[in-house]
Amino acid sequence: MTFNDRIDAGHALATRLSKYKNTDSIVLAIPKGGVPVGYVVASELGLPLEPIFSKKIGYPGHKEYAIGAVSTWGSFVVPHKGVPEAYVAEETARLQSYLKQMQKTYLGDQPPAELKDKIVIVIDDGIATGNTLLATINMLKQQGPAKIVIAVPVSTKSGYDLLAAHCDELISVIVESQYFHGVGAYYYNFKDVSQDEVIYYLDKNRKKSDRLHKNQEA
Repeated sequence: MTFNDRIDAGHALATRLSKYKNTDSIVLAIPKGGVPVGYVVASELGLPLEPIFSKKIGYPGHKEYAIGAVSTWGSFVVPHKGVPEAYVAEETARLQSYLKQMQKTYLGDQPPAELKDKIVIVIDDGIATGNTLLATINMLKQQGPAKIVIAVPVSTKSGYDLLAAHCDELISVIVESQYFHGVGAYYYNFKDVSQDEVIYYLDKNRKKSDRLHKNQEA
């Protein structure tokens, strides 16, 4: 199975998430590739969409291996032998500065949504190792959501198994157990998502949500 593009993948994923339609949930998309997917899911389910501002802290000399995560509002670190506290502090400060700038670009002066007691549906365009999302899950738990759902169009079996043990629900349209050649191999069109595209999808969802609220109040 191959998706035409991230929009097509979003439609396939929304079908699997239909039980969350019009619930007290929020779609959190990982920039940049997860945002078009998340936009379609949020639109079809009548939910708000926001980017999730978090980055993994990589192990020194092996950045792909996550030892924790940083967001604009906090951090989560698993102590590792041989990782200096100074390194963690430096990376935390550097990543938080980057994320605050990203938040300003995508949300302006609007604060991120309150997640306490909400169902959060975290969306990316695919899972390879799962390390980044694992760190993000641990970060999100600090905000006390009612439920954490991870939803992606494609995942490796190993990544799926890793994350399934740490979230409340994990949905992947495709789970590849044998020949995984990267997330992009499951899309005919897997071009990079630009910053302008991210802003476009976020604005479009916000306008839809505003119209919905006005209609409900009328």
